[in-house]
Amino acid sequence: MVSRTEEYALRAAVCLARHYGGGSMRARDMARTTGIPANYLSKILHKLAKAGVVISERGRTGGFRLGQPPRDVMLATVVAPFEPQVERTRCLLGLAECSDSNPCGAHEKWKVIKEATLDFLCNTSLADVIENGTP
Repeated sequence: MVSRTEEYALRAAVCLARHYGGGSMRARDMARTTGIPANYLSKILHKLAKAGVVISERGRTGGFRLGQPPRDVMLATVVAPFEPQVERTRCLLGLAECSDSNPCGAHEKWKVIKEATLDFLCNTSLADVIENGTP
């Protein structure tokens, strides 16, 4: 339900959440840890920094760190810079006029999936993910 870029953004944010309080992490170290291609990760991190999700620090000890504690960063905040919520609620079949009153053939079943996905992203923090996952 998320794009590759959004998946990579989530993986990077989870990596930073696990490292929270330990100072900044260099992008190349994150790339190695997460398996995300370094150039792709760099673009993602800069977009997350521009959105205020992460903080970018220059210099010898610089790198990236979360802008807030992991419990305060919802997954929706991490993916928002890459696909606005309005895009996430679009019709599965791409129809401009798809709604409860004018549904496409997939509307009812797709609506359940969309709502569950949005609920998960909006109500799950990075802390929830790292507390329930493997180290």
